[in-house]
Amino acid sequence: MTPAYPWSPPITGRMKEAPEDFCVFELPATEPEGNGEHLWLEIEKRLLNTEDVAVALARACGVPRGQVSYAGRKDRQAVTRQWFSVQCTATAEPDWQTPATLMERLGKDAEGEARVLRAERHSRKLRTGHLAGNRFVVWLRGVAGDRDMAEQILRRIREQGVPNYFGQQRFGRRNLEQAEQWLSGGRAPRGRNQRSLLLSAARSAIFNVALAERVADDTWARFLPGDVATFQGSGSVFPVPEVTVDIEQRLSEGVIHPTGPLWGRGDPLTTGEVRRREAECARQFETLASGLEAQGMKPARRALRLLPASLDWEWLGGDLRLEIALGHGEYATSILDAVMDSVPNKDTAYGNTD
Repeated sequence: MTPAYPWSPPITGRMKEAPEDFCVFELPATEPEGNGEHLWLEIEKRLLNTEDVAVALARACGVPRGQVSYAGRKDRQAVTRQWFSVQCTATAEPDWQTPATLMERLGKDAEGEARVLRAERHSRKLRTGHLAGNRFVVWLRGVAGDRDMAEQILRRIREQGVPNYFGQQRFGRRNLEQAEQWLSGGRAPRGRNQRSLLLSAARSAIFNVALAERVADDTWARFLPGDVATFQGSGSVFPVPEVTVDIEQRLSEGVIHPTGPLWGRGDPLTTGEVRRREAECARQFETLASGLEAQGMKPARRALRLLPASLDWEWLGGDLRLEIALGHGEYATSILDAVMDSVPNKDTAYGNTD
């Protein structure tokens, strides 16, 4: 689905004309201690997806792929920096100062490149989701349209937030299609990693539709009786049986946000009309919803509103440069799509990601 916003994007332009137009810098939640059985590596990659690098690291260290971990997936059509961890002995550790060490393991057909920036030891592996967030530097090229209105929208997003859609990166090239085939009785995915990708795509599709419905009736950034709230920067949630003055005050201050469903088997915590509406959204994806339940996914919640940690921009000729800091699981494309209709080209396809 195409994300719906409370306003029409006032400008057009081109995104990701070159990998350097979309830079992502992971903000780690933990710094490595300097010793331990897990090797932590900060890696800069270009035109590679995260899994490509994970496989190359396993080969370089002579360990199974399952002993390589990372906090989150990053775009392929971009320049990104992120941490990986490898469970391996010091004697098995290659010489990372030699640039070819990692590139040789990527294979001769790899069009991208990667290099190790830091290598440190730590007592624990890097777990999925264990990061503070990401910082983005994005160039929008050949911008045309109403610049004043674009700045008004950017200021509004910075102060009041934007609908917190899952970006197209979440769906990959065919993840949602493959999820539907699998959950309707087709071939099961190969390996835990692929299974996780398909389940995530299924949940994300249901969430995005639920969010779009809240955008349509202008309730995405306000509470309804029966909602579930989450704290800014935290996964903690609590029910909102009635909308009090205190709830509205904390909402306006950006302390809490209303949430939407990450579908699974069990109590979604919502009540009344909110619960009924979310169930109706799930019925639009009956195969996905019932499949998620059958796979034992537990229900969870995700904020409907994205409030960026920081958002700055500048105009440089016909281009717009943005610097954005977001929390874990938040997508820069939620902001970019809200302000600009992207002119498609062979390199800007969102599907060209992890």
